[in-house]
Amino acid sequence: MDLKKTLQAFCVVSSAFGLLATAGCAKNTEHSGHTEGTGKVCEGFGPQTPRDIDSKVGENKRLFSLAPGYKDMNLCNIHFHVNAEHKAKDFSIYAGEGEHGHGGGYQCNDTKNLTKKELAPVDVKEGCEGVKPGDTIEVHWVHSSCDITPGKGLGSCLSDTCANPDLRVETQVFLVVNDPEAMDFGAMTYDGNIVNGLHQAKSLPGNTGIPVEFPGSTTGPKYTQETCSPLQVTWSVRPQCAKIDIRSLHAWCKDNVFEEDHAHGVRQLVTDPKLLSEIK
Repeated sequence: MDLKKTLQAFCVVSSAFGLLATAGCAKNTEHSGHTEGTGKVCEGFGPQTPRDIDSKVGENKRLFSLAPGYKDMNLCNIHFHVNAEHKAKDFSIYAGEGEHGHGGGYQCNDTKNLTKKELAPVDVKEGCEGVKPGDTIEVHWVHSSCDITPGKGLGSCLSDTCANPDLRVETQVFLVVNDPEAMDFGAMTYDGNIVNGLHQAKSLPGNTGIPVEFPGSTTGPKYTQETCSPLQVTWSVRPQCAKIDIRSLHAWCKDNVFEEDHAHGVRQLVTDPKLLSEIK
């Protein structure tokens, strides 16, 4: 999850809840780069993310209530990562550790079966920096319990009067292709859509399997198994890849309220059971 660059936030975190204490006390660069690990798994933190969603094992004891369903929350941010941060049966091709969060993660299994047409380069002057046909991306629709207006970064998920929100991330892994018949990202964007008084995406993928729901944390290359995220997030990860038309993705990057125009780096997969919640 990305943080608003101008936000001075998240300096004091409750040991009981692991949520934001203030909305403006310290600069946070959650996606700015990799933090070198100490070699020792962090202790005293709640469950971490990303994870292998096919493994239900988890021994972390810092439990918290899951956030409400996304239809009962406000969409506050949309962003994406190149390569999947999570792992599942359908996206299990290991891309490597990467460097400073880029080049690591997992790829959709269908990557090796794409046609030359699907992989054909696209000539665009403006669009998503660092994305090409054949790439895997993981999209995060971030939701907040605060009464906010969607915007840039996680800073848009809180306000002066709501500094400790429930957070939920609806997640879909896509395989980017040059094919206008593939899914249209424009149908899953925001564009001022309000349903029952709440900011909502126009739609979310509904044919990629039953989402796997679990408590976790924020992601991004700043965090590792040695440097944990203190924030508590409810995750809902769809277990199947879907093909997305690259032109629709570029069109969104060219103009969106979230000011997103590039892919973010990934956090390495969390594998230590002590850092994972049990998936019920």
